[in-house]
Amino acid sequence: MHCASVKPGVDCVFMNKKGCSFNGGKCRTIVESCEGCDRVLIWEEASYCGSFPDPAAKWRQGHCNLATHVKKEKKDNGNGKINPLKASKRKAAGR
Repeated sequence: MHCASVKPGVDCVFMNKKGCSFNGGKCRTIVESCEGCDRVLIWEEASYCGSFPDPAAKWRQGHCNLATHVKKEKKDNGNGKINPLKASKRKAAGR
């Protein structure tokens, strides 16, 4: 359904026949950490997330999992262990 409370005409999964079903009844504006994300929608002088109605909640536990501007760091344990059984099979196969 289309939003009727904050962003009229925009598709929203939280809209139903009774209005906005999100906690509080309307979307909240983005936080500073959201700046630069591709999901930000500018609507009547305010910026909103196009994927989640409360962006501050996504950033409380660290990085937002929907953020397009944040690059995830690969965890390298540094030991470079290889399974010896698989290594021996590869060696026997000539790889």
